[in-house]
Amino acid sequence: MVDFLAENNLCGQAILRIVSRGNAIIAELLRLSEFIPAVFRLKDKSDQQKYGDIICDFSYFKGPEYYESKLEAKPELQDLDEEFRENNIEILTRFYLAFESVHKYVVDLKRYLDDLNEGVYIQQTLETVLLNEDGKQLLCEALYLYGVMLLVIDQKMEGEVRERMLVSYYRYSAARSSADSNLDDICKLLRSTGYSSHPGAKRPPNYPESYFQRVPISPTFISMVIGRLRSDDIYNQVSAYPLPEHRSTALATQAAMLCVCLYFTPSILHTQQAKMREIVDKYFPDNWVISIYMGITVNLVEAWEPYKAAKTALNYTLDTANIKEQAGRYSASVESLRPQVQQLLKEGFLREEIVLDNIPKLLNCLRDCNVAIRWLMLHTAESAYDPNNKRLRQIKDQVINDSKYNPKILFQLLLDTAQFEFILKEMFKQMLAEKQLKWESYKKEGSERMMELAEVFSGVKPLTRVEKNENLQAWFREISKQIESLNYEDSTAAGRKTVQLIQALVEVQEFHQLESNLQVCQFLADTRKFLHQMIRTINIKEEVLITMQIVGDLSYAWQIIDSFTSIMQESIRANPFMVTKLRATFLKLASALDLPLLRINQVNSPDLLSVSQFYSGELVAYVRKVLQIIPESMFTSLAKIIKLQIHDIMEVPTRLDKDKLKDYAQLSARYEVAKLTHAISVFTEGILMMKTTLVGIIKVDPKQLLEDGIRKELVKRVAYALHKGLIFNPKAKVSKPPSYNYVLCNVEQECNSFLRTKVLSLQSKTGKASISPPTFPFLSIPLMVEMTNNRLFSEIQDTLGTFGLNGLDRLLCFMIVKELQNFLTVLQKNILKDKAVVDIFKALLSAVNPVKGIVANASKVYVNAVTKTQKIWPPYLEAIMKVGQMQILRQQIANELNYSCKFDSKHLAAALDNLNKSLLSDIEAHYQDPSLPYPKEDNTLLYEITAYLEAAGIQNPLNKIYITTKRLPYFPIVNFLFLIAQLPKLQNNKSQGMTCRKAADPVDWAPLVLGLLTLLKQFHSRYTEQFLALIGQFIRSIMEQCTSQKIPDMPSDVVGALMFLEDYVRYTKLPRKVAEAHVPSFVFDEFRTVL
Repeated sequence: MVDFLAENNLCGQAILRIVSRGNAIIAELLRLSEFIPAVFRLKDKSDQQKYGDIICDFSYFKGPEYYESKLEAKPELQDLDEEFRENNIEILTRFYLAFESVHKYVVDLKRYLDDLNEGVYIQQTLETVLLNEDGKQLLCEALYLYGVMLLVIDQKMEGEVRERMLVSYYRYSAARSSADSNLDDICKLLRSTGYSSHPGAKRPPNYPESYFQRVPISPTFISMVIGRLRSDDIYNQVSAYPLPEHRSTALATQAAMLCVCLYFTPSILHTQQAKMREIVDKYFPDNWVISIYMGITVNLVEAWEPYKAAKTALNYTLDTANIKEQAGRYSASVESLRPQVQQLLKEGFLREEIVLDNIPKLLNCLRDCNVAIRWLMLHTAESAYDPNNKRLRQIKDQVINDSKYNPKILFQLLLDTAQFEFILKEMFKQMLAEKQLKWESYKKEGSERMMELAEVFSGVKPLTRVEKNENLQAWFREISKQIESLNYEDSTAAGRKTVQLIQALVEVQEFHQLESNLQVCQFLADTRKFLHQMIRTINIKEEVLITMQIVGDLSYAWQIIDSFTSIMQESIRANPFMVTKLRATFLKLASALDLPLLRINQVNSPDLLSVSQFYSGELVAYVRKVLQIIPESMFTSLAKIIKLQIHDIMEVPTRLDKDKLKDYAQLSARYEVAKLTHAISVFTEGILMMKTTLVGIIKVDPKQLLEDGIRKELVKRVAYALHKGLIFNPKAKVSKPPSYNYVLCNVEQECNSFLRTKVLSLQSKTGKASISPPTFPFLSIPLMVEMTNNRLFSEIQDTLGTFGLNGLDRLLCFMIVKELQNFLTVLQKNILKDKAVVDIFKALLSAVNPVKGIVANASKVYVNAVTKTQKIWPPYLEAIMKVGQMQILRQQIANELNYSCKFDSKHLAAALDNLNKSLLSDIEAHYQDPSLPYPKEDNTLLYEITAYLEAAGIQNPLNKIYITTKRLPYFPIVNFLFLIAQLPKLQNNKSQGMTCRKAADPVDWAPLVLGLLTLLKQFHSRYTEQFLALIGQFIRSIMEQCTSQKIPDMPSDVVGALMFLEDYVRYTKLPRKVAEAHVPSFVFDEFRTVL
């Protein structure tokens, strides 16, 4: 019959693919559970108030029109809803695909069972598949994995949160319009069960059986699977645990599967006492806390509480006398095993001959250690006992007291066992690799010894007092041939023959009185020794390694190992060389990856890499967390050294009196510094002893681990120093520039408050997640003092470095974008939708047409328009001023960056400047002649060079396009009216330029000009042309009116308008003819005389 898992066996491959997918789905669910957007929990009042109307649970489906009409009634809610969609659609889609894959999994499993029943797979039925060893395993796993998926979803993603995410996905995606969408079925499967994983939460009635029955599965299939799990040893684990008291550990994986599968037929748990008694007697006679999948623990006392038959059956296990007996047994076991393992780990004890002679004893020791560790870790785990359940508390207290549980002793045993296991595995791997080579070598040596003895008895080879004996000569030659004929491939026959040869050599020594000749005896003893070695070597089997792998399973501790983190860190702090033993423990924990990856690997699934990376990444993150104590301890010691050097140790002067030498010696303080310095070097040496280790599929380099750890601790301390010290008051001081990634990370966090589409932690690309800076609450400090002067940016450059200043510039960029967006929203929704105001604009527009002409009765027309629109300008002015101020700051920053770049890196500055100019000239040439080259869309040159230019200050912030805009009606006339509305508030001061007439007026000339300039830059250039034409017409019209009324002085408003044109030309670096196209040159000449 064809192997069930063979590639050409369609029946086997189909169920293998389903099971493989099941393991991948669980990994994805566990991965996603760490990235649930907090907003969907609606825990904070602020979140409830802000998002309460746009995030709904399944009540939405009762009346979607009602919810949508609520949104449509409020434009601000529509905006918020759109922003929320943009920020969350990607993560929601990922969650939905994971939920969909769970539903698809169970549908595919049902289809497979239907195909089996209908005879789609020739000669295969449900019964025949369950008779096959692999088939039986896979069918049991298929049902069990579906149950695990449902439990993982309910434990890691609360029901309400799931509902809100599914409703949001339904509203935001196009899936609802798709004909083949099974969103309804997914919603039915994953609707809230009412279960909560919080301690003390009440268990919903009929949970989880009602949840498991939402998609009905064939009762026959479930019954047969449970039958197999009850009666068979489906993984043949008992052979690895020959002792009867280890049986429950041997069948632990199967017991976990049975526990999950029983929820599909709750009648067994409720009423079938005989079956439950059989299950408890076989699987749970001495244990009640189990690990169902990758360390997810379940306490059967709590899990089986609602089921009468299950509860009654388990009561025998939970009898006080039984708990005492089990706890006492494992307590005694730990006491006897600790010295035993420590003896085995002594330097030089585990030699090859000792290992080969004592394989059964060593394996028994390993079994006992692992069984004791497993029982104690599971039955004392905090996560397995609900503190609000009185009975569970009593059981836990009894276990801890009767087993004399000490977490430090248990952890020490785990460390020693892991180290012992690691050494033994490595030795066996090496022996297996060299097995044939060594066997052949021993065979050759034995054969040669026999040939030499044959020659000795020939009388030719001189050996003292050995007479010629032809019979012995022939006999030894024959033995040599027999040894030579031993065949490595046929190990059984070779072993039997070798034993006979050893016996023959013993007998020849006795019967031929060869004991009298020591040299001959030595030859015989050597040959016997080589033959013994051949037997030992031929007995090195791979089965020993497999048994060690089964016995050494630590997957049950995938989560509860975290409770030992503090003990690990304390032991490392006390002895940094402990890291070598920890390495073995981490590798032992890495063996847990075999469980989810086995089936994925068998089917060659593309999911192998992503699942491996997830679990390996989880483990590496834990390794980093444990070993972070080393950089922390190093920095603590450094802080003490710094304190001693600054506060305690006096600086030795260049000239010193002899009698004061003792005062300056300060031996105790200097000894303390030396001691601390030595401690730092010992910590470094400790982590470097770990060696490069493959954890899952991720290579962990101790040097990189130490460097990352130091960076993380440095970032943490710098962040804390900046958070405490960098508050804007005169006393604030920060002495060192922070790292590039630190600045980048914080700029990204700050910029999120100005972005509509946020950068989520899952999408962030600013450095490693393992070295990301901590977050602190933001402070707002109102100060009524001068905030900046021309030295500020030099100080920031000295303090925070180029990265800090560049980060500040980037932040200002986002602030300008946000301000311009808000400004345009106000303009469109408040000003351009006010009919009265729009009528004023229309009237003014008809009065000033044509723009090239002169406005009749100019003063009255302009003053009238300004007076009627007076109320709309204050928010307009505030926005323009803010943008202008930020542009001034950006120009100052660019100037400082450029100055420092030219000073510190003149070659880089020159290279960037030349590259920039040449690129610009090439682009200009392309627009004049499109046949010339231009960077393609996929070419990142322009994007990458921009980052360098901004960091070097080679940029003009005034030329930037910050936002994309649409055509706006009346835009030039609005800005023109705004400008002439501000001119009466300003006056020209010969020494200071344009200043406010009243101190209370919030108008500042430079920000006003730069703000307007920036705003106009965001729109098509024709708007700027029309705006400048309107100012030119205003100047000409007022001047014409003054001339006709014979007013000799130039009006202040005209001076202000001309000053604006002058500054506009100066800041934009445009030729003068731009302004002179609208205002005659003689007016400018007269204006200069006024200045």
